[in-house]
Amino acid sequence: MSRVFPERSVPVGREDCLTMFVDKARIFIKAGDGGDGCVSFRKEKYVNAGGPDGGDGGDGGNIVFEVDHSMRTLMDFAYQRRFEAQPGERGKKKNMRGKNGEDLVIRVPAGTVIRDDETGRVVADMREGRRVLLKGGAGGKGNARFVTPTRQTPSFATPGKKTKGRYVRLALLSIADVGLIGFPNVGKSTLLSATTSARPKIANYHFTTLAPNLGGARRHDQSFIIADIPGLIEGASEGAGLGHDFLRHVERTRMLIHVLDASGSEGRDVIEDYDIIRRELANYSQALTERPEIVAANKMDLPDAAENAKRLREYLEPRGVKVFEVSAQTGEGVDELLEATYQLLMTLPLPEPVREDGVVEEWSLERDDQGFEVYVQDGVYYVDGSVIKEIMLRTNPNDPDSMRHFQKLLIDFGVIKALRKAGAKTGDTVCLEGMEFEFVD
Repeated sequence: MSRVFPERSVPVGREDCLTMFVDKARIFIKAGDGGDGCVSFRKEKYVNAGGPDGGDGGDGGNIVFEVDHSMRTLMDFAYQRRFEAQPGERGKKKNMRGKNGEDLVIRVPAGTVIRDDETGRVVADMREGRRVLLKGGAGGKGNARFVTPTRQTPSFATPGKKTKGRYVRLALLSIADVGLIGFPNVGKSTLLSATTSARPKIANYHFTTLAPNLGGARRHDQSFIIADIPGLIEGASEGAGLGHDFLRHVERTRMLIHVLDASGSEGRDVIEDYDIIRRELANYSQALTERPEIVAANKMDLPDAAENAKRLREYLEPRGVKVFEVSAQTGEGVDELLEATYQLLMTLPLPEPVREDGVVEEWSLERDDQGFEVYVQDGVYYVDGSVIKEIMLRTNPNDPDSMRHFQKLLIDFGVIKALRKAGAKTGDTVCLEGMEFEFVD
């Protein structure tokens, strides 16, 4: 039998009060560079013609993101914005490989969406577990790797792959089955504490809640998550107050409980309050207005609540919106509200994760994404591109063996063929990364 609700770790409310809520951050991440290969020759007593014994460089460390359910905000990234994994160690003599760099694990709250800052692509939607976002550079090859029957003493090695850092943007979107929405001070936090294990701090003033509180509710041996979305105000969809920051956390909920102050203790009209919040949802995202909704007429233990609740039912029930009269303070009606919430959730599909565009992989000689281009200027043939930069990094112009390897790479990657196609003939000048060569066909 399939489960209606997924198993998830649920952070309960904490007694400490966050003075600042951070749900967006821009950070720089960089995987570790690969270690350079080693050039070495055996020079041991009693060993004749020992030959090359330079080892390979170690691989650089990866950048890994991991979900930490004890985190509720991205506040940690307000103080540290640069993250670089450890580089690989250089190769050593006696064919000893350099040590691999350690992975750098970056912990984020569940619900963090990671976007590439340059392209805007969604790299990862962090809900559970860990993800490798940037892979460390491969270690370079030592000179022992380049021994051939005709090249017994290669005096060159290749450098480790250098990685490119990039900026990413983190955005926290609360993961919850049910979202409690409404004006400030209507009793959402109190209702959350009455229906779940969460214990948010509660006080009788506006904007008590500065960050969404999550709590786990249980009904008929099934668990689901309820989020207390911080209080909205008129104009929230246009950024008034902390509108955009708060509305973002409603997007992933499967259904909404609209909490209203039936007592009118703030001097507002209950029907007008309902219409204002619905309008703000529509202005932010039309999809939010289509989210299944239950209305909780709260504070029924106070005067005038019964009359206002009656008016609310007459206004909403003809539209198919159920109204439940509750008092989060006394517990009146809370059980019926929770049961109706569970029954509605039973009929709703699980939310789809944010569509991921994938990690923008760095180019390497093994995977050419950017290629190269050939153009002619004043009779000189210029070849530019990432593949040329990588080939030149692996070449020692002063070493004959390295230059022979260089010629082979130009052939393997189609550079010689492209120069012929562009019209290059023997004796013409070819410029690669600022270095000029005579073309020989």
